[in-house]
Amino acid sequence: MQKPTHWIEHQNQHSTHKLAVLHQGGQTPGLFWLGGFMSNMCGGKAIAMAALAQELGLASTRFDYAAHGQSSGDFRDQTISSWLADAVAVYQRFADGPQILVGSSMGAWIALLLNQYLLEHGHPPAKALVLIAPGVDFTKRLLPQRFAPEDFAKLDRDGELRRESRYGDGPYIYTKKLVEDGNANSLLDAPLKTGAPVHIIHGGEDPDVPLSHAQEIYRHFLHDDARFTLVPDGDHRLSRPEDLALLQSIIRSFASE
Repeated sequence: MQKPTHWIEHQNQHSTHKLAVLHQGGQTPGLFWLGGFMSNMCGGKAIAMAALAQELGLASTRFDYAAHGQSSGDFRDQTISSWLADAVAVYQRFADGPQILVGSSMGAWIALLLNQYLLEHGHPPAKALVLIAPGVDFTKRLLPQRFAPEDFAKLDRDGELRRESRYGDGPYIYTKKLVEDGNANSLLDAPLKTGAPVHIIHGGEDPDVPLSHAQEIYRHFLHDDARFTLVPDGDHRLSRPEDLALLQSIIRSFASE
């Protein structure tokens, strides 16, 4: 695992912690990585993005949300809003000039929320958004398909649910706080308007985010140049060599525009 180049002491809505950041300087547009739930900034897709940035001489920024990877913090304290606050803090510190936001799974949701934050605060939108296996609104749209009524009863009673990961990276913890906050940050109750081109990449064999969900997200982009690439035999992680080559090709096309 790569050691952070920078640490940010940050206080979000729920905790004070140190955020681990990997930043390499370069030209614009910069590439800005937003990882998934329980993932970290040293996964295959994040490394592929950083490698492409280095090849093209572009700046790149990766970081771990609070309680992810090398960042400190208690996972049970965190929510979508607090991880968005982490993303905003890193963006404000390291994103100099136009940025291509690259979000994977939950990170696609955070990427859209970050872009929304920029627009609401008078900043230019992202140059482009690349959304990989997008888990947008997963607390509201996906968890009800995954959890039985008795699971939600347990969540309400105990304040959390634990589920073993199919990827062998430890149990996933879903807190009542996370679900309620996620539902309050829902984006799919109205059309999406980013002010930037968007490209969704999704695997046809994704067991975690159904293809129908990614297609629904795509249909919400009524005002932007949105594209959708289906990888028919791709899984949720989309980290095979051919998947990473596809990701780099899409980022490269945006960077050259």
